[in-house]
Amino acid sequence: MNKKRIIGSLFGLGLLTGAAQASTDSVEQALVMVNSGELQTQGMAMVLANTMQAQGTHVDVLLCGKAGELAFKDTENAPLKPKNVTPEQLMMKLKQGGANVSVCALFLPNSDKGKAALLSGISVAKPPQISRIMRNEDVRVFNF
Repeated sequence: MNKKRIIGSLFGLGLLTGAAQASTDSVEQALVMVNSGELQTQGMAMVLANTMQAQGTHVDVLLCGKAGELAFKDTENAPLKPKNVTPEQLMMKLKQGGANVSVCALFLPNSDKGKAALLSGISVAKPPQISRIMRNEDVRVFNF
C-alpha cells in the first residue's frame, strides 16, 4: 500500500491532524463504498462525496447490502436535517454531477427485484472494473 492510500485511509478514519491532512495531495478520483443501512451514515457518505465532487474529484459510488436499496426507484427515505434531503436525493445529485453509481454485483441476484427496478443511470458493478479502481494507487477508497 502506498503512502497516498495509507494517508487517505487514515484521513477517512479521522486519525490525522489538520497539519497532516493539509499536506496530502488533492484527491482526483475517489471510490465511495456505502454498505450501511443507517440513513445518517448513507447521508453523510453522500454529503462528503458531493463535497469532494464540488472540489474537483471524480467520484464513483458502489452501493452494497442495505445501501443498495438507495438505487431502487421506489425507495423513499425520510429527509435528513439540516438540509431536509434524503440520501437518495444526494446520490442523484452526485450522478447529475458526473459520478458513476452502481450496485454490487451480488445485490440484485440476492434481492427480490431486477435491473428494471433501478433508478435511471444506475448500473450493476462489474467486479473486474471495481477491482481496477480499487487497485489504482491514484484512487482513494472510502467505506461507509
